Amino acid sequence: MKILAGLGNPGYEYALTRHNVGWMVIDQIVEQSRLGIPKDSFSSMAWGPCFLEGQRCVLLKPLTFMNLSGRAVGEAARYYDCPPEDVLTICDDVALPFGTLRLRAKGSSGGQKGLESVLGAFRTLDAPRLRIGVGAQPEGRDRASWVLGVFDRDQRELLPEVIQRAADGCLAWVRTDIQKAMSFVNVPF
Repeated sequence: MKILAGLGNPGYEYALTRHNVGWMVIDQIVEQSRLGIPKDSFSSMAWGPCFLEGQRCVLLKPLTFMNLSGRAVGEAARYYDCPPEDVLTICDDVALPFGTLRLRAKGSSGGQKGLESVLGAFRTLDAPRLRIGVGAQPEGRDRASWVLGVFDRDQRELLPEVIQRAADGCLAWVRTDIQKAMSFVNVPF
């Protein structure tokens, strides 16, 4: 069993914000895999168990708001007896240029509060994550307003390609090992 957890915030006002790219990736996988309507499980919108790339999977969009994502992801992982290395967290990252993807097997949260919450729930840094670059906030703008803001026009034009590449990266992680998936995902944009 593998779990793909796209982080974001519930509510219409957050739908197209930088902080919700994890949700956008889950939406892309759900749409292209025709997974249908989610269930309300694990404090999340949840799809599955289903089969993706020949593997049994559950997809989550936690409804706990970003900073408490670990509550929902941890609940699902415990229910399915899924170890941290089989849970992929998908989230935004202000330390990466817009559109850059970074898949890692382990490491710190890098200050991303949702990822920090997930790692805290697992009590380990040994959990894979796919970080999607949203770019750093401009000088004079605080981080919260930046990540809770919408993409600019140029970025919105490129966003479907970024989301598709991230979805493809998630599916590579499902069907192969983390090292092969990293070589597929971690290429220049």
